[in-house]
Amino acid sequence: MEKFVVHTGIVAPLDRENVDTDAIIPKQFLKSIKRTGFGPNLFDEWRYLDHGEPGQDCSKRPLNPDFVLNQPRYQGASILIARQNFGCGSSREHAPWALQQYGFRAIIAPSFADIFFNNCFKNGLLPIVLRDSDVHRLFNDTAAFNGFQLTIDLEQQQVRTVDGAHVFEFDVAPFRKYCLLNGFDDIGLTLRHADRIRQFEAERLAHQPWLTNRLVG
Repeated sequence: MEKFVVHTGIVAPLDRENVDTDAIIPKQFLKSIKRTGFGPNLFDEWRYLDHGEPGQDCSKRPLNPDFVLNQPRYQGASILIARQNFGCGSSREHAPWALQQYGFRAIIAPSFADIFFNNCFKNGLLPIVLRDSDVHRLFNDTAAFNGFQLTIDLEQQQVRTVDGAHVFEFDVAPFRKYCLLNGFDDIGLTLRHADRIRQFEAERLAHQPWLTNRLVG
């Protein structure tokens, strides 16, 4: 999992409340057992004018010019701001996969659905809760300034404007912060103990060698 320490990026505003996971990545794209390739179908029903199906070449599909991510000023955005209850609905882990694979590193909102919030941390995506008034200010600044950027400093737990004029503090659980700073997903956390695991396996096989037997059919 990619580490998250300090990130500066363009901000894209999704001015909607209660954005559910079926809007983030529609159900027809959940058939894939792979963890890659979901970025082109992020917000598929809002982003394109036709109905999307797995395996389509999204580069040839008609774009919805009114959808925020299709507007030239937000191309390359890596920070998403949204309204309350972002990520509600079903608990599909594909939602943070799609957001991350599109290019987002962080999402800022007044509140998130609990399961989506937890899934973000497990996949290297940082969800940040700020006061509604602070989020509203960021929406106004994003609209007012073309190419508006923010710096997110996880170590300091701050969201800053690039000129340093405005600083917003945010909370994050210490263990989640530790995992993101070091790039540890659940597998990475386990592999910290790889030497001890190998030692245990060697000792177990030494005392119980029959465990290596295999049935021959």
